[in-house]
Amino acid sequence: MKNFKIKYLFHFLLLTSIVTSFISCSDDDNSSQGAAPVIESVSAAVDIDGNPVELTPTTIGFADNVYIIQGSGFKTVQKVFFNDTDTYFNPTLVTDNTIIVTIDRDTPYANASNELRVETLNGIATFDFVVAPPAPLVTSFNSINANDGDTITVYGSFFLDPTVTFGTTPATVVSNTLTEIEVIVPAGSFHKYVTVTTISGSSTSSQAVGTAIYDDVAASFVENYLGPWDGSGFVPNTEFKVQGESSIEANYSGYTGFKFPMYGASPSTTGYRGIRVSLRSTKETGKFKVVLNNNYGAGKEVSFTNQWTTFVIPFSELGGAPATINEIVFQEFNNGGGDKLYIDDVGFVLN
Repeated sequence: MKNFKIKYLFHFLLLTSIVTSFISCSDDDNSSQGAAPVIESVSAAVDIDGNPVELTPTTIGFADNVYIIQGSGFKTVQKVFFNDTDTYFNPTLVTDNTIIVTIDRDTPYANASNELRVETLNGIATFDFVVAPPAPLVTSFNSINANDGDTITVYGSFFLDPTVTFGTTPATVVSNTLTEIEVIVPAGSFHKYVTVTTISGSSTSSQAVGTAIYDDVAASFVENYLGPWDGSGFVPNTEFKVQGESSIEANYSGYTGFKFPMYGASPSTTGYRGIRVSLRSTKETGKFKVVLNNNYGAGKEVSFTNQWTTFVIPFSELGGAPATINEIVFQEFNNGGGDKLYIDDVGFVLN
């Protein structure tokens, strides 16, 4: 609590010093107090760490950040709006030429007016100003094993007016919402990562095209008898997932294994450094032993919780990289009488 108070005291003193400097520069100039307001520029007052920065005019801002509106006729300001959202301001941080204001965190950024509006007793001033969303976040895409020319879905958040690249190659966006993008895979995308860019930044997928072993469906080289050793089978679960539309849900008795057989067309490990997998238990803790090619002596135990945990396991921790992989087994190893477990986003990791 003490640190919290000190932090906000610092910000108050900082803003007070800024507005005081503007007041001293104004020299009590009252010539515009009866005139309609005019907005000349907007500048960020502090950087992301709360440190003061040189005032540089901008037409883009972010929620929860502090900005200085400069112009004239602000002395009788009544309201400040960003994208038609009434934004609180401290009257003590207002002069006839400046308003210091923090953009409200609930200010909309999609389908918005992209306008700053200042209302005073003498009139209204407007200014073209975009409240940008947070930086985009790519969580997954599907299908990972897509071919050139396929249409895939990229999942994530804050996809406002996005552009998409596969590696460095631009892709055609078919449609998008704030959480999904339909995009056409460009030529030469095998083993390329997917990057989404917006006005606020970029985010790149953790998976590369063509690296899936299982992503809602099994890869072509995985044989159709994948599943638990006891033959109990599994079902897709659409509620709990980290990639695509579903995960694998299976009930495990103690030490039962879930196998991914690949004997008929064993994939090469060339170009890969390990495997990835996301795991989730219905208990507070779960544990698997991950085994390649029946090498149980070199298997790696991994622990997880009732929330998703993503693992990148190098081949060096699984007995070394074989030339090809004919089987991956996830063996229940919690010794707790079994569990219902979820498996998702099984695939290879590029070098």
